[in-house]
Amino acid sequence: MNAFNRAVRVGLLTMCLFTGTANASVLIAGTRVVFPAQDGEVTVRLTNDNSHPALVEAWIDSGDPKSTPDKVNVPFLITPPLFRMEAYKDQNLRIISTPAQLPSDRESLFWLNVLEIPPKPSTEEAAGKNLLQFAIRSRLKLFYRPVHLPGNAQTAPGQVTWQAVADGQGYALEVRNPTPYHVTIVKSSLDVSGKSYSADAGMVDPFGSLRLKVKGLTAAPVAGTPVAYDIVNDYGATATFKGSVSP
Repeated sequence: MNAFNRAVRVGLLTMCLFTGTANASVLIAGTRVVFPAQDGEVTVRLTNDNSHPALVEAWIDSGDPKSTPDKVNVPFLITPPLFRMEAYKDQNLRIISTPAQLPSDRESLFWLNVLEIPPKPSTEEAAGKNLLQFAIRSRLKLFYRPVHLPGNAQTAPGQVTWQAVADGQGYALEVRNPTPYHVTIVKSSLDVSGKSYSADAGMVDPFGSLRLKVKGLTAAPVAGTPVAYDIVNDYGATATFKGSVSP
């Protein structure tokens, strides 16, 4: 890749970091990708929901939101990595695993990037106008799931444990995940003396822990205090689980 192309790519990637109010025309089927190791490859469907074609580039990184396709080193191949999508057409991305020493006792987390570069406006569209175009990047979690993991991802959220810990002037919930699966918590709360206190969201790594700050809680909840939490499952849907504060 020559210096000019690298500069253009970096510029586009920089622009796409500032597109919070822009809407993507290239839609991705699903909000996450689960890659069963035994399958060797998975397919992700894209749809161009616009009346204009778009140039699309796709790559996978290991967690750097500023990653670029020419600087990533992950055990996956994407085909096609760069392509033109016609208006109102679909395109399948094939993600293929390559030999690598990934942990076999737990999931590994990667990120799928889909960069949409809109076409240059026609002379008629641009006439008399000041136009600003954005490249839009979407990032989805990709969970690489080894074979023969104990349990399953659907029941893993129900196995996490909760403990109240001091956090500055307040308290937090420390959630521990004893399973080999990632658990994504999008909403959590606990009920203390009839009052509900909401806590932060986050993702708990396999065999890891995460501290979720509880808003407005100034006294330690007693053991057995009920905790309700919503998680995101393999299909991108939310499911509600219930637990309690451990001693």
